[in-house]
Amino acid sequence: MNILILYDSFFSNTEKIARTIGEAFSPNEVNVLKVDNVKYRNLENLDLLIVGSPTRAFSPTRAIKSFLRKIPKDGLKGVKVIAFDTRFTKEKIRSSFFMLPFFVKIFGYAADSIAKKLTKKGGKLVVPSEWFFVEDVEGPLKDGEIEHTKRWVKKILKQIDFSGNQ
Repeated sequence: MNILILYDSFFSNTEKIARTIGEAFSPNEVNVLKVDNVKYRNLENLDLLIVGSPTRAFSPTRAIKSFLRKIPKDGLKGVKVIAFDTRFTKEKIRSSFFMLPFFVKIFGYAADSIAKKLTKKGGKLVVPSEWFFVEDVEGPLKDGEIEHTKRWVKKILKQIDFSGNQ
């Protein structure tokens, strides 16, 4: 199985999640790449594409949005896709700017936007988007998030048919 884990990260939190996902998918052929280092040829012959971003202003980073926008229509046809993000906990959001919960409810988070773009490009979403919590803008990851990541990948491995059957 050929797997690409594509991510963007400002303070290394999303990168840590992406690398943990990659390690958990071993022994499959896995490439973990920051969006700045990805070429569109990296999308050729993919079986699974996992894309992650920190939530910035209720959406993925500019680099992730730009990359996804440039994928040709049906450029992910036949590719299984999954999205994830890093974000604040609901408690942190409620304790921040008083209007923030309202804006989050309207605009959402990065993972949902990524998943929509991936399916719009022909990808087949195989599990619901997932999220991982950070303590503050620069992190660190909330305690237990690395273990959460490993459990999530085990769940994915049970749900996805890696034999090549669709």
